[in-house]
Amino acid sequence: MTTVTLGALAAHFGRDVHRGVSKAVGIIEAARRDGVDLLVFPDASIGGYIGDLRRPDTTELPPTLDPDGPELAAIAAAAGAMTVCIGYTEAAEGKRYNSAVCLSGDGVLGRHRKVHQPAGESLAYAAGESFCAFDTPVGRMGMLIDYDKTFPESARTLALDGARIIATLNAWPASVTDRAARLPADRQSRLFDLYDCARAAENQVFVVSSNLTGVTGSLRFLGQAKVVGPGGDVLANTRSKGGLAKVDVDVTAEITRARKVLNHLAELKSEAYGRR
Repeated sequence: MTTVTLGALAAHFGRDVHRGVSKAVGIIEAARRDGVDLLVFPDASIGGYIGDLRRPDTTELPPTLDPDGPELAAIAAAAGAMTVCIGYTEAAEGKRYNSAVCLSGDGVLGRHRKVHQPAGESLAYAAGESFCAFDTPVGRMGMLIDYDKTFPESARTLALDGARIIATLNAWPASVTDRAARLPADRQSRLFDLYDCARAAENQVFVVSSNLTGVTGSLRFLGQAKVVGPGGDVLANTRSKGGLAKVDVDVTAEITRARKVLNHLAELKSEAYGRR
């Protein structure tokens, strides 16, 4: 039996890159002392997120980072033996991408560029094109960036590629069209939790879901970081406050137990799902 500690972070990060890196390094060091093996930061942890989903101010977009630059190198150095997933705005090929990287002290383990873009986000970022799983010290896993998890095909692609853990890095705000007085009653709050649990249960994998907190521009972020088990049950949750949701699990044993009688991936009928 091999037990690992999975951690999902809810925290506020702004546009100051130096401050964001320093804050992330401090969080990593604290998590390492607490025995965390996988730490998932929110989307846009380094450099912040846009302030308006419908009409982003393209003159004041989040700063971009070189994917091989010193900022992510500092995160990798702090991670050491831990596996860390963190979000940032990537500068590559003359474009800007809403990106995530998974790394440890040994270097980059996996990368992801957000594929699905809500509302006016395409004015601020180019879209990614694929979903790929990769091997890490905590097992084979994959990453999604917030709106990606709305689409079942995203997580299913990762699960079919062997991912046992799916990290969803989020900059997920409360509803911008029908804002509730209390965050737990917000429509987007309910959807955020629903998608985390559904993606875990339908693929019988662990979902480690982070999110921003606080306010950026017109967006008020939900928090609600959590770890969800392969049966769709929430094992740890920060609710709307900042903090770290963490839990000790035997990933292989729990997934084997979940798939013992009903194995969703093995029982797929792919030939029945084509368009007509």
